[in-house]
Amino acid sequence: MQVSLSARGALERRLEVAVSAAEVTQEFEQRLKKVARSARLKGFRPGKAPLPVIRKQFGEQVHAEVVDHLIRSSFAAALREQNLTPAGGPRIEPIAVAPGADLKYAAVFEVMPEIQVKAPEGTEISRPTAEVSEADVDAMIESMRRQRPVFTAVDREARETDRVIVDYSGLMDGKPFEGGEAQDVALVLGSEEARPELQEALKGSRAGETRTVTVSFPADLANQTLAGKSAELSVSVKRVEEHSLPAVDEEFCKAFGVEEGGVEALRAEVRKSMERELADLIRSRLRAQVLDALHEQNPIGVPRALIDEQVQQMQLDAARQMGVRDVSQLPPREPFEAPARKRAALGLILGQVIREQDLKVDPLKVHERLEDLSATYPNPEQARTAYQRSPEAMRQIESAVLEEQVIDWFLARAQVTDQPMSFQEVTGFGRNG
Repeated sequence: MQVSLSARGALERRLEVAVSAAEVTQEFEQRLKKVARSARLKGFRPGKAPLPVIRKQFGEQVHAEVVDHLIRSSFAAALREQNLTPAGGPRIEPIAVAPGADLKYAAVFEVMPEIQVKAPEGTEISRPTAEVSEADVDAMIESMRRQRPVFTAVDREARETDRVIVDYSGLMDGKPFEGGEAQDVALVLGSEEARPELQEALKGSRAGETRTVTVSFPADLANQTLAGKSAELSVSVKRVEEHSLPAVDEEFCKAFGVEEGGVEALRAEVRKSMERELADLIRSRLRAQVLDALHEQNPIGVPRALIDEQVQQMQLDAARQMGVRDVSQLPPREPFEAPARKRAALGLILGQVIREQDLKVDPLKVHERLEDLSATYPNPEQARTAYQRSPEAMRQIESAVLEEQVIDWFLARAQVTDQPMSFQEVTGFGRNG
């Protein structure tokens, strides 16, 4: 086997390989004899057809199989000889494949980049530090109260924040239409639960009144029969209900899963949840800074195959979030190019750190992550078992743990400065209401 290597850019390589005609012929004859031992041809007993007949009948097919086999085996041998690590499958360009002659082809592929990770020492990292105060717990419980408002029927005109219970029927072009009639519909005035025209028409209404309103449907409405059209609704007000917040009592505590211990137990659970959220967000900010630093300090060429793989995965993730199941309807790839390149680069850099530092998966951290994931399910024990029985799921957990170990390795060597902040500043809680 003869091999010549040439570089075509930073990562692309072209291998020209020649396999001698003698080796091709030897492989061809061996395969042809193997076919002859089991071939079934009309007029001959199984495995008894003469070799010339077998050659005539199967020669072209066997030669094609030999070429395919020798290309794969010789390419693997050439990679070992040249000490190359391809980033993806090669593009094979046949040069000479005729029977009786040397087999010649070119393989074009990208190689993995050489990476020398810059030491983290001197890298500045800002670590948010915050605590959950009693005032933060008060604010969270107030938010929980707003999640469970109490509505009480009142004998007065409807106003902002009131809930109005209505029946309605509608006409479009003077005719009833599908979905144009409903009973006991609850609308909270001032919310986004109904068309603005309908809410405006109901302000100042009282139980027993009927009001008529014209509603315009947006052009991008999913229901194409209504999109861009208008309808006249006759709305009968059945009840006006005043909005108030519930008392923080035993019943309120039970509504949030606290069966015993009352308000103090609820506050303890709320604090614990807030502290967990705070710790996760602080860790997330540290992680983002470390990954950004690794990416910026270690610029590398990224093989196109790895970028394409990440783009496709991000397209599929986006499609799932949008409820798209048809692969032909995937979002365009352009918006994903830059983040996919960064994600692929970071994967290579993190892998290099793991190898250089000889990092091994910490079984204790794997167990902790498994417990945390399982705890998010209604039946943690069942979820834990499902994870443990899935090799792919456990590989993903171990990969995530290894990445966190890289983050810890970096933080232990970087220049980390604490930045005092409030719970609200770290979490953004309460900024919009």
